[in-house]
Amino acid sequence: MTTDAAPRTTAPSSAPGTPDAPRPRRRRRRRISGYEALGFPTWAYVVFFFVVPLGLVLWYSFGYKPDLFNAHANDVLSLDRYVEALDATFIGTFWNTLRIGVVGTLICLAISVPFAYWLAVKLDPKWRPLALALVLVPFWTNFLVRTLGWQIILSPRGFVSDALQNLGIIDGRLDVLYTAGAVQLGVVYNYLPLMILPLYVAIDRAGPALREASADLGANRWRTLWNVTLPLAAPGIASGCLLVFIPLMGDYITASVLGGAQGNMIGQLVASQFNTAQNWALGSAMAVLLMLFIAGAVAVFGGIALIVRALVRRARRVDLNVELPEGAS
Repeated sequence: MTTDAAPRTTAPSSAPGTPDAPRPRRRRRRRISGYEALGFPTWAYVVFFFVVPLGLVLWYSFGYKPDLFNAHANDVLSLDRYVEALDATFIGTFWNTLRIGVVGTLICLAISVPFAYWLAVKLDPKWRPLALALVLVPFWTNFLVRTLGWQIILSPRGFVSDALQNLGIIDGRLDVLYTAGAVQLGVVYNYLPLMILPLYVAIDRAGPALREASADLGANRWRTLWNVTLPLAAPGIASGCLLVFIPLMGDYITASVLGGAQGNMIGQLVASQFNTAQNWALGSAMAVLLMLFIAGAVAVFGGIALIVRALVRRARRVDLNVELPEGAS
């Protein structure tokens, strides 16, 4: 006896090369690309030379000086060192440092704008490498050695003092050394290249096309400089101001060598707590407060710059809603 069984149906098999074939599951291991490998030194630099030291300074600021023979202890954490740091001496020295920093940055900007413009626009391109090398020459010498050179120049018995007396410009010895004016001169000299280089790059990248277009439209040189060149160089101006202002606020070598007691800066107070008083907790608290104050000052100045830029743009904006006369299209 035979029975008719239902035919068995099988799913059509697809060849491995057809679109319907299931793809084999493979575990793909993520390989580090060459660009990521090249970026590792940057991350390592940031971690080991910025994050870790900053974390240690912040950790030390919560400690205290246990006794005369030990510099630091962190078994008891508190904010007392911050309260101790915010005294009249710290606040007064900070305002003096802020004045030196703002004035020094403005002087560097006033000197760098015409020099960078001459370097990028007026100077023959074949002489620019030599001029840039001369700008960078001070960085080939140690910072302390350069500052000590100014101590010799400004000395009451130096050649500058003798030359001014021989010319009849001054009657007695030159009395500039160990004053706030000497510190101001020293910081301008030490940080001036940091303002020139970003400005030169910004003006050079702008190119001559827009300046030539401004001249073709009838603008003179001053109007072209004010309406075309300086707005295009605004990123370089901002970068230069930050590169000068931030390290200048923490400088203590210039004030120690050229200022004495009259040119005291906040960096000297921080350094004295670590080197002389051996109070690492108080010095760390002062360093943290200095960083916070610098960040606040940069934020305030940045906000003022944004407001000024908005007002200038608003003044230059063309009113498109002006009613046209009848018959005009």
